[in-house]
Amino acid sequence: MKSIAYETGLERNEANHVPLTPLGFLDRAALVHPYRTALIHGDYRQTWAQTRDRCYRLASALAARGIGAGDTVSVLAPNTPAMLECHFGVPLAGAVLNALNVRLDAEGLAFILRHGECKFLLVDREFAEVAAAALDRLELRPVVVLINDHLAPASNAVFEADYESLLAEGESNFVGRWPKSEWEPIALNYTSGTTGDPKGVVASHRSTYLMSMLQLTNWALPHAAKYLWTLPMFHANGWCFTWAITAAAGTHVCLRKVSAENVFDAIEEHGVDHFCAAPIVMAMIANAGETVKRALPRPVRVLTAGSPPPAAVLEAVSAMGFQVDHVFGITEVCGTPVSCVWQDGWDDLPTDQKSKLRVRQGARAAGFEAMMVADPETLVPVPRDGKTAGEILLRGNTVMMGYLKNPDATKRAFDGGWFHTGDVAVVHADGYVQITDRSKDVIISGGENISSIEIEDVLHLHPAVLHAAVVGQPDDKWGEVPCAFVELKSSAAEPSEAEILSFCRERLAHFKCPRRVVFTEVPKTATGKIQKFKLREQAGSKEAITRLSKSG
Repeated sequence: MKSIAYETGLERNEANHVPLTPLGFLDRAALVHPYRTALIHGDYRQTWAQTRDRCYRLASALAARGIGAGDTVSVLAPNTPAMLECHFGVPLAGAVLNALNVRLDAEGLAFILRHGECKFLLVDREFAEVAAAALDRLELRPVVVLINDHLAPASNAVFEADYESLLAEGESNFVGRWPKSEWEPIALNYTSGTTGDPKGVVASHRSTYLMSMLQLTNWALPHAAKYLWTLPMFHANGWCFTWAITAAAGTHVCLRKVSAENVFDAIEEHGVDHFCAAPIVMAMIANAGETVKRALPRPVRVLTAGSPPPAAVLEAVSAMGFQVDHVFGITEVCGTPVSCVWQDGWDDLPTDQKSKLRVRQGARAAGFEAMMVADPETLVPVPRDGKTAGEILLRGNTVMMGYLKNPDATKRAFDGGWFHTGDVAVVHADGYVQITDRSKDVIISGGENISSIEIEDVLHLHPAVLHAAVVGQPDDKWGEVPCAFVELKSSAAEPSEAEILSFCRERLAHFKCPRRVVFTEVPKTATGKIQKFKLREQAGSKEAITRLSKSG
């Protein structure tokens, strides 16, 4: 007989069910640690009490100007106090935060502002000129406010108001417009758009709250961490560390410009002990000049993700004393819910074996529900043989709501009840996942699949190579063959193409070796990802030719 003991009198109510949102982290930090330093920006300091006051004033001012539920507020700024304040102030007004990539040109910005239906735009004065050019392309112009950050380059730009005046319009006792449902959107983040117009990823209060908590637990983030902002806050809201560091009542150390020297300076001057960085930034640190490098005064933990980092870079940075954790994520899951958790006994392995283990993406975090590598059509998981490739598929509560005004792309992304990442990977015997390529980056030569990442890892072993990227180029006999683009270290003697090719042949099967080497500065996004679509165009790859023909 079925028991009915739990079927009555246990309903949801206001006492036991409150919508999840990361916004409450701010109130708690200001309550418990009002005088602790919340922000460092050059010689500027700001406490948690002051930060809460400014965020609520921003929310109040936006609300008074008619901004509310369903409105998009865009911000074009680097990692500054204003950008962090917008991560609380904008959603506390009930609006949706759209943090813009500062590397975009006027056309790219105009597309996002138009597609996202921006009602209010805040612009750091360094980017006033490109913002003005973007606004000239719009049929409906949003209200524009200039952020006069004290470390920004000088500018003569004049918009409707400035940021400090806007905050002066607001009231610090504003209670905020809190979400009635945790499924309401909190942020709109656009993908890079390397294969066409960018897609607008919509993140919910629920997903960002859970990703923030995941970051706290999966990285075991301590209270009062001093976190350096090298990862752009506009990139998936800084993997939700904008909110996670606040939850830990830590200190946000802002950084307008990322360089190895600035990173070492921040570690020495501000007590930095944590930061996130793309592999490109890790390579910058590893290859810094001897006058820039210095001994670390304390353990510094680093989270790296993006394109799979070369083993040589991870080994070099670890040798400098940085404690590096390798994670995997994508904008559509609000951060990095997969990590290469270091297992017991691995520290005792030889260095070369440890390097091979470090580049694996690893396993899902405890706070994320499911991941598998499978055939994207049949959804049949691949065997744990470290050889059979499939697509990484994710399922969990940090996954996006969907793509804004793009139901077809949303449906494709969620086909079969899984989010399709587009990343090709294998699964090792211990269950750890390792990416072998993006699906569009796999080179098919004579019927054989070649991993561009495998070739890039070998290229990064050469002492003269700073960055390397491999794409396919057309070949009459094999269909396509690998073409390598190599950016050299400034201090290295320039090798010949023959030397690089010989170096690869000594370490790779012949059919995997590049047929051509192009010495050039490798194009990168603002988050440090290499823009392979540009290299494919230069190499004349099949994928690039198809894309260009479709675009006209």
